[in-house]
Amino acid sequence: MRLLPKILITALIVPAIYFASVHASADEIGCATTTWQLIGANHRVCVYAYDDPKVSGVTCHVSQARTGGVKGSLGLAEDPSQFSLACRQVGPITLPAKLSDDEVVFSEGTSLIFKETKIHRFLDKKRNVLVYMAISRKIIEGAPANSISTVPIQPWGGK
Repeated sequence: MRLLPKILITALIVPAIYFASVHASADEIGCATTTWQLIGANHRVCVYAYDDPKVSGVTCHVSQARTGGVKGSLGLAEDPSQFSLACRQVGPITLPAKLSDDEVVFSEGTSLIFKETKIHRFLDKKRNVLVYMAISRKIIEGAPANSISTVPIQPWGGK
């Protein structure tokens, strides 16, 4: 019987640590309420900024639906697979010597355990363009929700 409490504690603490570390690299720009809730947080759409960790000069903004209510306030709700992605050059783009053709640049849990949103970066060498794709992924049944944005690799300013 002592094993069950340890499993329950682990099941609650590990996702909390994961979510805290994932949100650390995103800057919340702002949120707008979509539905007022009598009890708990309101349903909202929030905008976050993510700087590409390997390609300086590129920032992606993601707007994503956030579930409110009691479950949302406690972090137990599953957020819907509704988001939009826009990535832009915000400074001189510096590509590392070795850049993968396909790499996950950001991942965020959108439910306690089984659902996440990922942003992939692809390098279109032929067109000299970075392609960012956001997808919602459910471990068990999958989710086809996706959005893309492209960033041409160009000189910045007069450089």
